[in-house]
Amino acid sequence: MANNQAPQGNHDPAGSTQMFRAFVDEAPQGRQAPASTSSGPRIGLILGVIAAVAIVAAVAWLALA
Repeated sequence: MANNQAPQGNHDPAGSTQMFRAFVDEAPQGRQAPASTSSGPRIGLILGVIAAVAIVAAVAWLALA
């Protein structure tokens, strides 16, 4: 019977681990840049919600007056 569990060729099992670690180390740097630019749309969303609440309050005040 042949021993199929022995590694064949020059396969380095640590090579894929090193590539994965390099990928993980690079990923957060790419994700941080968009997070800092997303404050603009948040401000617009907050102002939109405040404006909508003010309009609903004004309509309710006019309806009750």
